[in-house]
Amino acid sequence: MTLPEASETRFPSARSDPAPLFAADGVTVRFGGLTALDDVSLAARPHEVHGVIGPNGAGKTTFFNVCCGFVRPDTGTLWWRGEPLPGLRPAQLAGMGIARTLQGLGLFAGLTVAENVMVGADRFRRTGFASALFALPRAGADERRLRERADAAMREVGVEDVAARHPGSLPYPVRKRVALARALAADPELLLLDEPASGLGAGEMAELGELVRGLTARMTVILVDHHMDLVMSVCDRITVLDFGRVVAEGAPAQVRDDPAVIDAYLGEEARHG
Repeated sequence: MTLPEASETRFPSARSDPAPLFAADGVTVRFGGLTALDDVSLAARPHEVHGVIGPNGAGKTTFFNVCCGFVRPDTGTLWWRGEPLPGLRPAQLAGMGIARTLQGLGLFAGLTVAENVMVGADRFRRTGFASALFALPRAGADERRLRERADAAMREVGVEDVAARHPGSLPYPVRKRVALARALAADPELLLLDEPASGLGAGEMAELGELVRGLTARMTVILVDHHMDLVMSVCDRITVLDFGRVVAEGAPAQVRDDPAVIDAYLGEEARHG
């Protein structure tokens, strides 16, 4: 097996290992008698793309769910800006400056694309329910500000031309972009992407890679995906999981040539061959 070449065109960084923006330290998760994650650690530094890869069943989704607060680890600690995050819950993320996309997209079928994206910007709302109910002037100004944020996010991912349509009427790759726009409307410091390339063709995946790289000018990205071409081309650092354990970590070129990584993916081919 030959893993994809690590990109030579990634944006060079002059940063010398700054303190992590987000970190997981010694995370272990057990489901009954199954250990899904075993002492997993990761440090995502400012303005970098940190990839998490591994063969099927490696624990990628479980790790993503821990980072989002969907799963509480049995042992280990999450850290945000150097402070521990005990008992993290999904509802806390937006207020902290963390946004996420999910494999299932989670778009609201009854809302237009623009309305879905505005949901992502809701943490910037200044008025409460009563102001909106009685159509007070400040509520109207608030809605305009949220719409401006949504418009900017839709333009960034190229879905502004379908703003008035409903998600169900759109092709899957376009719905993926809408979900990404909703996350970007929150203007996060950390963006968690779960399998963003699933269902995309080669050209769409290349466009996604360019977009993700551009986001590092203003945020950190943790990218969980199984498309090696994408991960190798956009990530500054990569953590490789296999059977719930970290088997390699480093720059794309280092990871690509690591015997443990090659063995993990060869093992997957053998299991599914």
